[in-house]
Amino acid sequence: MPKIVDHDERRLELVDATWRIIARQGLEGATMREIAMEAGFANGALKPYFPTKDTLLEFAFSHVFNRTNQRITQVTAGKSGLEALRAFCLEVLPLDEERVNEARIVIPFWQRAVNDPKKAAIHQQSMDEWLASIRRFLREARGSGDVSAAVDDSALAGLLLNMLLGAQIEAALAPEGKLDFGHAEQLEGYLLLLKGS
Repeated sequence: MPKIVDHDERRLELVDATWRIIARQGLEGATMREIAMEAGFANGALKPYFPTKDTLLEFAFSHVFNRTNQRITQVTAGKSGLEALRAFCLEVLPLDEERVNEARIVIPFWQRAVNDPKKAAIHQQSMDEWLASIRRFLREARGSGDVSAAVDDSALAGLLLNMLLGAQIEAALAPEGKLDFGHAEQLEGYLLLLKGS
């Protein structure tokens, strides 16, 4: 009887292999041959799933974003305002090895997106979703009196998003194993400033 292949599972195995290689060797080291070997597949087995390295990188970025969003949905369930905003940020910040590796996937994607309108659009859609969530949490916090900063919520949301993305860059470029950047403390300082007192 022929073996039944779970195509979605195989795609995720390939994405996980891609993450491991990029984390160890950078994007240039993540050749299709290396990815296939890392995942334990024959080189030609990648083509039906990802015809090019670019399609694999797009899928990997989307997978990182979706995984982060799944975590965000779980940790913000039943929360609102500053409590939800804090939980949201703690899932994006690179506070452990897994999230540092996610940042290492995102940065090469950004590099390619500079000159690729399709990738730029994927990135923009992702950031628009995050900004909408951040603005909603700020609006809730302002409504409950937890935020009284004189700065407009759109500006506050943009500032926070830039802080989160900058933290990803810092972590991805740091020496391997370094995880203590003070990001959690910086977040608490930002949330304190929102109170405007």
